[in-house]
Amino acid sequence: MAAPRTIADPRPYHGVVVAARPYLADATERERVMREVIDALWNAASPRGVSWIGFYLRVPGKDEMVLGPSRNKPACSPIGLQGMCGRCMLEKKPILVNDVRTLGANYIACDPRDMSEAVVPLLAPDGSCDAVLDADSYDFNAFTPHDIDHMGAILLRTGLTANLAGPTLWL
Repeated sequence: MAAPRTIADPRPYHGVVVAARPYLADATERERVMREVIDALWNAASPRGVSWIGFYLRVPGKDEMVLGPSRNKPACSPIGLQGMCGRCMLEKKPILVNDVRTLGANYIACDPRDMSEAVVPLLAPDGSCDAVLDADSYDFNAFTPHDIDHMGAILLRTGLTANLAGPTLWL
């Protein structure tokens, strides 16, 4: 396993300003907030090596997820629960992958140029998980606990997750 990268100049999540409007209970409002979160995260993170960011939502009653709001290129959809997004959803823990080539069949390669990944679960008050936030990078070792902590905090402040998951799985 590659050592985590130390980022001297971390991504500026403090500039993400979606936290003022938590979503209401209905799905339309949740999707609107998800879009706002994705746009804000994309604007903050893409200049610092993020190639794609988006949500995957579990299909009720099935072992698959579909793509929710995302940026900046097409992505696979639907996907099964065998990839990192599925593992994050099932284990309800954030995942950092420094080098996706080490995952073999456990990696779903929507873009073969992506080399690292960060995934954060969205947890309901009862602890269940029905969605994940996924970020990819063309760089190895692109994500750190700083990214996981700040993405989780944004999800918590917007009401998209009821509590923070942990500890982070390093792969």
